[in-house]
Amino acid sequence: MFPFKIDSTFNKKVVYSSLILCSIIIGFVIFKPEWTLTHLYSIKQTIFKEFSWFYVLTSAFFIFFLGFLSLSRYGDIKLGADEEEPEFSQGAWFSLLFTAGMGIGIIFLGIAEPLSHVASPLSEQYVEREALFQSIFHWSINAWAIYGVIALAIAYFGFRYKLPLSLRSCFYPIFKQKIDGVLGDIIDILGLCTTLFGLVTTLAYSAVRLTNAFADYRISIQVILGGIFIVAILLSMKTLANGLRIISQINLTLSIILLIFVLIAGPTAYLMSAFTENIGYYLSGFINTGFRTYIYEPEKTKWFTDWTILYWAWWFSWAPSFGIFIARISRGRSIREFIFGILIVPSIFFIIWFSVFGNSAIWINDYLADGKLNELISQSGRLLFAFLDYLPFSSISYYITVAIILLFFITTIDFGIYILNNISSRDKSIVSPNWQAVMWGGLLAGITFILFRSGGLDALHSTMLIFSLPFVFLMLGMAYSLVKGLQFDYYYYNMELNNQGWDKKEWRDQLTELLTTHDKKEMLFYLKHTVLTAMRELRQELIGIYDLNVHLETEFEQSLPKVLFSIETPNKHPFSYTLEAQLEIIENAELDNELEKTYPLQVTINDNELSYEIQHIGKKELIVDILQQYEQHLQN
Repeated sequence: MFPFKIDSTFNKKVVYSSLILCSIIIGFVIFKPEWTLTHLYSIKQTIFKEFSWFYVLTSAFFIFFLGFLSLSRYGDIKLGADEEEPEFSQGAWFSLLFTAGMGIGIIFLGIAEPLSHVASPLSEQYVEREALFQSIFHWSINAWAIYGVIALAIAYFGFRYKLPLSLRSCFYPIFKQKIDGVLGDIIDILGLCTTLFGLVTTLAYSAVRLTNAFADYRISIQVILGGIFIVAILLSMKTLANGLRIISQINLTLSIILLIFVLIAGPTAYLMSAFTENIGYYLSGFINTGFRTYIYEPEKTKWFTDWTILYWAWWFSWAPSFGIFIARISRGRSIREFIFGILIVPSIFFIIWFSVFGNSAIWINDYLADGKLNELISQSGRLLFAFLDYLPFSSISYYITVAIILLFFITTIDFGIYILNNISSRDKSIVSPNWQAVMWGGLLAGITFILFRSGGLDALHSTMLIFSLPFVFLMLGMAYSLVKGLQFDYYYYNMELNNQGWDKKEWRDQLTELLTTHDKKEMLFYLKHTVLTAMRELRQELIGIYDLNVHLETEFEQSLPKVLFSIETPNKHPFSYTLEAQLEIIENAELDNELEKTYPLQVTINDNELSYEIQHIGKKELIVDILQQYEQHLQN
């Protein structure tokens, strides 16, 4: 098609299928908005009505599931090698969790949601306390348990089994090599579409809120958004450690400064008392509320569907993208540390955030604003800055808040580009070319601007929530697959099946068994399980620690299978290590000289620069052999 070759890491089946499906849906949203919204809304409401119990039961189950894993013998297992240390410090890890998981929404909804619950209460008793409880409940442990299950599964199979950091890898214990086929492509297509819809919806809604916030100022929001997208795309071309991590830490610092400012400038004693009571009320009620479906209170069913079920569906639809991101930044942590970190720390932060901003907004609305903040609940952007007007030094808090919002925009886009690139790549270990980041960033910008100008946000939002239902089933499968993987992991390392002893009398027979390739089936098993695992482990190390471009290709369907491992070396020709089966036909004396096929393995370095036969050695020995040849390559 092109007179030149375009380098890409795309899995073309996944990318093309996803873009076609997304284009069809977005086309209907733009060109037939009313018809599309009516039908999508009807489907969404049917799902919410018939499966509300399923969302509630699954989200509650995931809390107990993660709690069991953290307190069990599996909690000590590392997400990586046993001796591996975390890639990110605690502070960097928490800031990345905060920025990606909290998102831009909490800046606006931290004030709007409690006020909304007070204005339209679920119960006439303890209105303010219930308003804060419901706000905290929807954003805390239940939400993070949903994120935690998928993130733990991806991280475990990615760093422990040396599989790609992808959704399909979570099903390896169930489907084995089938995850590399059509089944895996379907999972990735679903994940890519859901992620794209979620990102665009979030960005477009945030753009609307930003427009409301600056409605009284002569500021072009389109120009600001254009600049934000350009900065985010440029930032996405840097590594995760040098780009998003730094911005996230700045954002977390500014958010804490704003939080402390509101606490001190607002009714401090009231806020501290509210915080104390909010903790106790949440701890005493989150399990009971976590199982409530309001089946015995039909008058509350609509509220329950519009709030709790919508939030659970929203978190499930965000889980694929955020799960991949959490997995990527959690290498080297134990399962116990991971679970406590992802469930407890964010939940504590949200209790603090809602207690300070939510209770402040309620207090100001009652005692200073004479109820005027209620008029702005539907315009959360204007509400945020109207709230700040009632505090001292509002001009300073304005600038801090705007900086936080802009940084959240940048990190959301950057996070989205990273996830879209990850899901769409055929090999997660290869560093994607920069043009792919530009493509995904441009696509996000284009769709966001179109929806921002033409409407259709509610229809796309409904589409995203509809996509959440299949992911509930997928995540239950991931949980089952994770348990199977952990059981094998514990059994293997504790029963020492990998260290079976050598028999003194039969050592020659055992050596022959070790070094002889009997048939093609055995040779393929060795290539797929020992060679591929070793090369994936080495590839992860070279990419994660040294930021090298490493390619791993397999040709298992050929008559003579082979595996190619290559490293792009700065200022030198690329290094390649190819392990390929050879066909040898020998006469078997024990079978009356009958011809027998054997498949020895041959290593080729750098396109026949060096060739030699290699036996069925272990993973560590194979990695050492590759590194020895790589060392020679660098010295030549």
